[in-house]
Amino acid sequence: MRNYLLQARKVQVPLSKKSLLGIIEALLFAAGDEGVSMQQITNVLEITEIEATNVIEEMKEQYNDGSRGLQIIEVGGVFQMVTKKEHSDYLKKLVESPGSGILSQAALETLAIIAYKQPITRVEIEEIRGVKTDRSLQTLTAKALIKEVGRAEGTGRAILYGTTKEFLDCFGLKTLKELPPLEEAEEDEFDEEADLFFGLPN
Repeated sequence: MRNYLLQARKVQVPLSKKSLLGIIEALLFAAGDEGVSMQQITNVLEITEIEATNVIEEMKEQYNDGSRGLQIIEVGGVFQMVTKKEHSDYLKKLVESPGSGILSQAALETLAIIAYKQPITRVEIEEIRGVKTDRSLQTLTAKALIKEVGRAEGTGRAILYGTTKEFLDCFGLKTLKELPPLEEAEEDEFDEEADLFFGLPN
């Protein structure tokens, strides 16, 4: 009897399609621009590739509805949840709205990391800062201070970020070589280096 109960506990109740939709949506949101591969989805949910594909295709159809602001795309073998291009002007207005003219401390620290460590991925930035950087990256991109400069090698081919000509112009630099030297011992303490970027023109 005891063995029967132990075996019963190990039996996993199949997830409903509604649950699968919600879980995959959460995975895509949490992964950000790194995305989630088909293998990751099937491993996490313990479902077949066919089942996962069917759910993702249904999600794509739902997000393609004109009333939705997000869409699901596949890039380099991974799935990502991104904003629709037709809404880019409104997103730009958001980060450029009153009160957002001066970069937050989080954005400044992120900018400092990119300036000294470029090209660099979002995950690498977050490993240094210890917190999520999605919003900071969106703000810096909208202000044309950073841009996508390529894709990392390996699974998912994560976006590589680098600074722009506008970044150099904003801080009176001709080249990145003019950045103040970063002490080796304080390589991870970019909050201090972020002080360089205060007084950013609106």
